[in-house]
Amino acid sequence: MSLFVKKPISTLLNEAGETGEHALKRTLGGWGLVALGIGAIIGAGLFVRTAAAASQNAGPSVTIGFLLAALGCALAGLCYAELSSSIPISGSAYTYTYATMGEFLAWIIGWDLVLEYAVGAATVGIAWSEYLNNLLVEVFNMSPIPYQWCHSPFQTSPDGVGGIVNIPALFIVTAISLLLIRGTRESAFVNNIIVIVKVAIVVLIIALGWGFINEANHANYIPEPQKYVDHQGITYNFGGIMGILGAAGTVFFAFIGFDAVSTAAQETKNPKKDMPFGILGSLLICTILYILFAHVLTGLVPLEFFRDPTKGGEASVVAAIKEAMPQYGWLSKSVTIAILAGFSSVILVMLLGQSRVFFSMSKDGLLPKAFSEVHPKYKTPYKGNMVILILVALFAGFVPGDVVGHMTSIGTLFAFMLVCAAVIILRKTEPNMPRQFKTPLVPFVPILGIITCGAMIFGLGWENWARLGGWLALGFIIYFVYSKKHSKLNNPNKK
Repeated sequence: MSLFVKKPISTLLNEAGETGEHALKRTLGGWGLVALGIGAIIGAGLFVRTAAAASQNAGPSVTIGFLLAALGCALAGLCYAELSSSIPISGSAYTYTYATMGEFLAWIIGWDLVLEYAVGAATVGIAWSEYLNNLLVEVFNMSPIPYQWCHSPFQTSPDGVGGIVNIPALFIVTAISLLLIRGTRESAFVNNIIVIVKVAIVVLIIALGWGFINEANHANYIPEPQKYVDHQGITYNFGGIMGILGAAGTVFFAFIGFDAVSTAAQETKNPKKDMPFGILGSLLICTILYILFAHVLTGLVPLEFFRDPTKGGEASVVAAIKEAMPQYGWLSKSVTIAILAGFSSVILVMLLGQSRVFFSMSKDGLLPKAFSEVHPKYKTPYKGNMVILILVALFAGFVPGDVVGHMTSIGTLFAFMLVCAAVIILRKTEPNMPRQFKTPLVPFVPILGIITCGAMIFGLGWENWARLGGWLALGFIIYFVYSKKHSKLNNPNKK
């Protein structure tokens, strides 16, 4: 048995045309994929991580962090577009790595994608909980949910109340999981409506907020390098190059989602044409909105506002609007509703992506076959969705948002580096494979993508490197105890 046995390209292409009880419905078109991508991209990263990156890492130069993160995503996106149009099958980076670098690295990236999708969905669920409290207080004039029931046991309020479990986060990931079991078409329809609403709100904030920018808040655009310690006692590199790299790694979470489009390749009507369009189109639209949004948000209030947990520490966008634009009370209320809906769509797409990665790994024998069993009526991998629900619920209910957010970013960056490498390898090993879309300037673009993503990983600091190492170590144990023994490629005679 070999650790580096590769899945033949011919096998992957045959699976892409598979029909029967293990087939997924092809229901998505090009613009549907763009909406799916925007649905995943615009969410907690924009409405929560922007203020966090500004206060903890870069100040107003968080916009430069967005540019760096966008560059890394664009370079990786070009590689994703080539691979997803050439190998139109569920599994995303896992599938591409299996075909180019072998089973062991494919397992690593598949396990790593759990950090991106499952832990990412938990991060957004926690942010959803923050804005739900804002909705109860500001829109419905109700009392907020007590601190201990909407925060993890590792968090403490400024007045000393400790968290127990984040119940609203548990609720939303459960509701979205049940919707996904119902069906991809139904889920995409709900997502399309939400996308229209939240993009309209983002544009509205940019348009109205531009006139309220206080240039004094942008005066020290790139702060001098220093250490910043937040109210929980966590230390960050603030200002200078390291601050910008840290901000890029933090707001990189805001771009997670365009690659989730590639996990729906097997449910796309014309993947060779629609996959590149969906990936690059959603990325371009969101990059423009992000940079403008970050410029407005950091101009509305001073940096100290976001650092104060009693002011802009949670539900930061709404808090900034109320502080700098009090005459637009209706906007802050509308934003709260739109953000809650937007977060819901992000959770939907991330859980969709995670279940499709597990679907592919199960079909290869690396996970139990239950993960690739589809519902007899809805044609969705419902058993996988239920297991993922339990995993996501544990993170959402019991781990702080900052921790899971950084875990998601570093896991995704690592996946992007392997995708870039896969393009280079596949060009050498399969030079005659039909490619509807080709990444330009290979190997320059993939290598630059690897370097850019690696720089953002460096900026996230040793604590997050350690968490990634620990997560991968757990994955190694599972692989050698179960997956290697059940692999269909390593055990061709085993059913």
